[in-house]
This record gives sequence, structure tokens and C-alpha cells, in this order.
Amino acid sequence: MVLFGNDSEEIELASNLLIRRATPVDAGALTAIAHDAKRYWGYPEEWIRHWQEDLTVTPDFVARNQVFVAERESEIIGFYALVILEHCAELEHMWVAPKHIGTGVGKELFIHAMQLAAGDSISEVEISADPNAESFYQKMGARRIGEVTSEVMGETRQLPRLTIDPTST
Repeated sequence: MVLFGNDSEEIELASNLLIRRATPVDAGALTAIAHDAKRYWGYPEEWIRHWQEDLTVTPDFVARNQVFVAERESEIIGFYALVILEHCAELEHMWVAPKHIGTGVGKELFIHAMQLAAGDSISEVEISADPNAESFYQKMGARRIGEVTSEVMGETRQLPRLTIDPTST
């Protein structure tokens, strides 16, 4: 169950999970989670190195955007970044530490992100998803609106492009 705080800064969940606003100091831990979560899907290490810039979360990025972490017993186990652009937003990052994938952490983070977007009068959140994550987002109510072409080490990939009305979750 998600408990939403008045100022969106800190929320404690019944599952002993705390969702709080990230600080620039958290950037290194968030980057490590993003890299580890991408590795979870079995991508070659040279692809992970190719994606290093995309998977790196800088202190400046955290300071400029809506970035929230999920913590359990003071350990960051997942996070998301919601980049707001007027009346729509992009879920730019959403990562869960591999040992916590499938435990509901991602669901709680996603619900929190949608509540935050709805509270900010955002009418649409868009997501360029890893193909392995598309079914998760669809279970959460997102629908495919297209694809984004990506190239990695000479291999062309089609990434699902999704959208969701944040008031629908």
C-alpha cells in the first residue's frame, strides 16, 4: 500500500519500504543499480559499456529532476526519475536492484511516480522501455504507441515506446 506524503518528499510503505526524494549524494548508488539491473537481463558487457553514459545518473541530474529512491533498512534498492515537460513527462529511469526484481519494489515505485505526475497535473507519461520491461509497464496500465530504433555495437534494436495516463493507476 502506498502512503503519499503532502510534500512528496518521503513515504513509508507497509512493506517496510521507504520511498524518498533522492539527493545528489545518491547518484553513485543509483548509477550502480542501473548498471546492475541492465546486466540482470544478460546483455553482453560490451553493451553495458556502450550504455554507460545513458545508465549514469549524475548529481546534477538528481538535483534538476524528480528522482525518488526506494529504501529498505537504509539500503537503496531501486529508483525512478520523472522528467517533467509542461503537461507531459518522461519516465527516464526506473531501475530495481536485481535481488529485488519481482518483489513489488518496481510496482511501488511506478505507482509513486504516477501519483506524483497526477499531482502535478501531468496528463501523459511516456516511456522508452527496455524490451524486457515492456510487459511490466503494460501490466501497470501503459500502452504501446510505437517504437524507438536504437543501435548497439552494430546491432539494430527496436525499443517499445509506451504511454500512460497517470490518473489511471
